[in-house]
Amino acid sequence: MNSLTDPRVADVIARLHQEAEAADQPVLEDRPGGAMADEDLIRRTLEEEARDYRSLYHRYADNYFSVSPTFGQFLYVCARTTRSRLVIEYGTSFGVSTLYLAAALRDNGAGHLVTTELEPAKAARAQENLAEAGLADLVDVRVGDALDTLRAEPAEPVDLLLLDGAFSLYLPVLRLVEPYLRPGALVVAENAIEAVSDYRDHVRAPHNGYLTLTVPFDETRGNELSLRTG
Repeated sequence: MNSLTDPRVADVIARLHQEAEAADQPVLEDRPGGAMADEDLIRRTLEEEARDYRSLYHRYADNYFSVSPTFGQFLYVCARTTRSRLVIEYGTSFGVSTLYLAAALRDNGAGHLVTTELEPAKAARAQENLAEAGLADLVDVRVGDALDTLRAEPAEPVDLLLLDGAFSLYLPVLRLVEPYLRPGALVVAENAIEAVSDYRDHVRAPHNGYLTLTVPFDETRGNELSLRTG
């Protein structure tokens, strides 16, 4: 028995995955190749982010672009395996990945999740979803640019960092949190494929203190899993 099988949690997660599919499918079908991890698509997204990432993601304020059920379970396993007490998530959206991580913290017996979302309406909906699932007491939902909301030093070492927002901010957000990652902490970067080269170069360079491998999920998604070694 785990919290993912708790009817309150399971029902909210199932509903959100259904809503995500309905909301995102029309957008994905309009994109060349129809694949979120398409290299050309990521490159074009990075170019748009460089011009104005706030406006770009405001355009998708009604879209989820959330993790899959398989990836969500992977996040749960990561948080349980590391016995995480403090998890930081960059990119809340409507709270799908947040729910998987918060469920893991509950099953760890204690913990706290800090998650940050640029769009106020999405953050509010995520808070509602967490409350409905009975997990809101474990989560601090911060609204605003992650480069501001994650600037303060956390109260304890960070056990797990999830990067799932604007691709161009993966490395800047990591650098904000990096001083507080404990040895043995995990960093999970969703869709950090070849086009997100600055981030991948950083975590793959041995002198930066990570052991990194690419973890394939859902056929088209390339994801970087990095262990903080020192």
